[in-house]
Amino acid sequence: MSVVGTGETRRACLSDEVEERGADVERTAIVTLGDLFPEGLSGWQIVLALLSVLIGWLLSRLARKGVLKLAARTPGISDSVSQLAARFTQYALLLVGIGVGLAFLGANVQPLLAMTVIAAIVLVLVLRGVADNFAAGVLIQSRQSVKIGEEIGIDGPDGVIRGTVQELNGRSVILTTVDGRTVHVPNAALLTGVLVNDSRHGARRSDVDIRIARSTGLDLDDAVTTITDAASGVDGVHAREHPTVRVAAISPTRWTLTLQVWHHPLHGSAVISDTVRGVAEALEASGLHAVVMPQQGPPPLVPPEPF
Repeated sequence: MSVVGTGETRRACLSDEVEERGADVERTAIVTLGDLFPEGLSGWQIVLALLSVLIGWLLSRLARKGVLKLAARTPGISDSVSQLAARFTQYALLLVGIGVGLAFLGANVQPLLAMTVIAAIVLVLVLRGVADNFAAGVLIQSRQSVKIGEEIGIDGPDGVIRGTVQELNGRSVILTTVDGRTVHVPNAALLTGVLVNDSRHGARRSDVDIRIARSTGLDLDDAVTTITDAASGVDGVHAREHPTVRVAAISPTRWTLTLQVWHHPLHGSAVISDTVRGVAEALEASGLHAVVMPQQGPPPLVPPEPF
């Protein structure tokens, strides 16, 4: 009997303890609510709070539409950047309306403000790189430093990277190289680094090296005329900027010349290939022995080979 009595006593004590803890939780909730609204609520406070939230919601919608219209009128702003800016503006105004509504209710918004400031600081520290790329993307698209379809060159870890711009977004510029690779260049790197735009001028010049063995049949002027006529007839070589020949070196056994031709920025490899073939055939038909090849610069930090 004593054992049974002891068990009932323990169960009774446990139930009393559970009830006391529940009462403590209820009191804590009541105290927290009282601290949040220490002076109570009136009808006008509730009405003003609802109006502030409603006005904030309406202003956020109008601001979103206004930002989208402004971005559409601003040249160079992509859809992704305009959507992100409009969404940020909408959420910011909506949060302001909710905060004003809580202030009308007499709520203690200091903890909420402190949490907001802390969250903003954390977001700034964590998303600093994203924010830098976004701001750089806005500057690039507003200034129109590059456009979709243009060929550009930028400094990369292994040298200059050249490609055609396929997309501009809030984080990077997407390029496609001539060998089929897709390169994502961060906007901040593109803005702070060296950028070469091959397409903005509308034409690009390429050089062809020509080495001709000297012959008694033709002089240098005749060889130059043969070269320029052959280059002018190549499909893709611009007629507005005529092909020109520069004399690089003259020796007792050979002439070293440089042919300069202008072509479309995106058609360089095809035009140069046709130019090399056409000039070589024309020189051979004139009885001149020549070596024709596209001009190649020396590799970095490597001395050029001897002539």
